[in-house]
Amino acid sequence: MVQELVTAAIAAGCAGFVYLTAAMRIVKQYERGVVFRLGRLTGEPRAPGLAVIVPFVDRLYKVNMQIVTLPIPAQEGITRDNVTVRVDAVVYFKVVDASSALIRVEDYKFAVSQMAQTSLRSIIGKSDLDDLLSNREKLNQGLELMIDSPAVGWGVQIDRVEIKDVSLPDTMKRSMARQAEADRDRRARIINADAEYQASMKLAEAAQQMADTPAALQLRLLQTITAVAAEKNSTLVLPFPVELLRFLEKAQQSPEQAPAPTPAPARSLDQAPAPPITPVRTTADAATPEPAVPDGTGSQPRTTQP
Repeated sequence: MVQELVTAAIAAGCAGFVYLTAAMRIVKQYERGVVFRLGRLTGEPRAPGLAVIVPFVDRLYKVNMQIVTLPIPAQEGITRDNVTVRVDAVVYFKVVDASSALIRVEDYKFAVSQMAQTSLRSIIGKSDLDDLLSNREKLNQGLELMIDSPAVGWGVQIDRVEIKDVSLPDTMKRSMARQAEADRDRRARIINADAEYQASMKLAEAAQQMADTPAALQLRLLQTITAVAAEKNSTLVLPFPVELLRFLEKAQQSPEQAPAPTPAPARSLDQAPAPPITPVRTTADAATPEPAVPDGTGSQPRTTQP
């Protein structure tokens, strides 16, 4: 009898140990346990630690509450200014409601991934190329709002969205390189022109100062000769007075300002005047009487004798 009681106690102990083993579950600190009893959700999610369920009746599902890093595959699209680009991004999200993440969506990770891809394509189509390259913070915020709106009902919170890389076609890269080079060349020309303008202003002031004091020009000339002689001793420098150049310039302008004599009109050989011809009277002409000249009185014409 005692042996039977001992055997029964051992059997009961083993059964209790097996029951407890099947009933106890360990929930880690970064997890939450959702219990389904006969297919229905029961109570709140179990906290971290030891959780006891009814074996063969309850089923415990553990949900990770850590932040999940989900890379978004590169998406190809056309920007608003008709440039084809490939953009990839990364999404950081976490589960804030373990029950909703299990009940309202089949696979919340896959759902977030697909939503992120469609939202990234939409952002590409609404943005310009310059925004994708330089204004990523604003695009990241817009992409985060687009993904977070439907994810709230799944018990998921989008923590951060970042655009990783923007791939451009080779032709666009060359065009942007030429544009950047032209812009740098333009800025260099502007700086050079500004420097020349400032130098010309200073030279004008120096010229005005030297015009007021002619001795300063001679001193400057001597200083230049000293500098040239120090650099190249084999060079011979002959100073030429500036006043002599001005005198020669005035002397050259004086004949040009004098009025030139008016030339006589030229005549051709065909238009030369012929010499006057003196009539020669012969003996026969002297014997021939000249015709009568009427006097206008109605009388007979008079005959003129030679």
